[in-house]
Amino acid sequence: MSDAAEISKPKRRKLLLSAGISWMFDAMDVGMISFIAAALAVEWSLGAQQIGLLTAINSVGMAVGAAAAGSLADRYGRRSVLLWTLLIFSIASGLSALAATFFVLCVLRFIAGFGLGGELPVASTLVSESVPVQERGRTVVLLESFWAGGWILSALISFFIIPHYGWRTAFVIGAAPALFALWLRRTIQDSPRFTKQAEFKMTFGQRVASVWSPEYRRSTVTLWILWFTVVFSYYGMFLWLPSVMVLKGFSLVKSFQYVLIMTLAQLPGYFTAAYFIEKFGRKFVLIVYLLLTAVSAIWFGNAGGEASLIAAGICLSFFNLGAWGGMYAYTPELYPTAIRSTGVGLAASFGRVGGVIGPYLVGYLVAQKIAISGIFVIFFVAIVIGALAVMFLGKETKGVDPDREAERKLSVRGGELA
Repeated sequence: MSDAAEISKPKRRKLLLSAGISWMFDAMDVGMISFIAAALAVEWSLGAQQIGLLTAINSVGMAVGAAAAGSLADRYGRRSVLLWTLLIFSIASGLSALAATFFVLCVLRFIAGFGLGGELPVASTLVSESVPVQERGRTVVLLESFWAGGWILSALISFFIIPHYGWRTAFVIGAAPALFALWLRRTIQDSPRFTKQAEFKMTFGQRVASVWSPEYRRSTVTLWILWFTVVFSYYGMFLWLPSVMVLKGFSLVKSFQYVLIMTLAQLPGYFTAAYFIEKFGRKFVLIVYLLLTAVSAIWFGNAGGEASLIAAGICLSFFNLGAWGGMYAYTPELYPTAIRSTGVGLAASFGRVGGVIGPYLVGYLVAQKIAISGIFVIFFVAIVIGALAVMFLGKETKGVDPDREAERKLSVRGGELA
């Protein structure tokens, strides 16, 4: 399998920008849910467990979408699945503005989550396959940095729009990606790697069996632990940030303002990870950033004053999102093209189970009057487990081409049989 270097630099930049904007819209939608949940708690008199259910149902849809889209992208191509998932989530987000009951809103959030969960692993796979090996990690982390842009956008919308125009207006804005998808349809193409091996398509069962074959089993176990712990802690902490700020005694508007400040720290977190990932490797970035995220979680949970709370929140955003960038860069590099999107989608899908449990668990514990400091200890432990899994089970993928590795192993086996 030849290198992706045949793609010109202008085309690579255009691909990064196109996929990045779709990624930004994903993050904007997920981010707005955390702010909308805080507003709905007041307007609809929702309890802590209902807020937890609303945020969790989004992750249920993401889990289903990641598994389905990952498999479909290996069968029908990255481009078509990326476009369809983008349309699904944006239309469902726009329709959420019309929801009159909590049940209807939950149904629409499941559908939106399906599109969101499907788009993310497919976009990262497409970008990872379309750039040279020596630029792959940095480029995928830069793709992930658009997530910070989406969260910042959601924080701005929530700060300036929701208090004055209501949460329904925020959902209407969430329908904008549908227009972007029409433009994206004309500008984005499948990767040369996928196109070259498209005639050798495997069945879904064969791809799943390959992901869990002895050759890739250790990598798959590492990724599933990593994804579960990272997604569990991220969605448990960040979807509850505005509500946690309210629980700590701040007004709704003040909470939105502080979360916006914390969100801005995501960008330097991504950019430093993008630099270190090609200098020191994937495992270095994941382990260091995850362990510092765990320390920041304990600090945030125990912070009392405004300055300490904001500083802890900034560190939490910086290191956690840097780790996310490393994880998205690392995951596609562990599988060859034929099963790459399936492997990424299944890992992401299993991780979304953590995204279901995390927010709902926080809602349950808050309803049981458990202190915020105690809740954040749970996230500390989960993040440390993820770091240890990478440290002891993970393999370094910097500079490694999984397609060439697969071909080399096949040739070695062929020689042994001969």
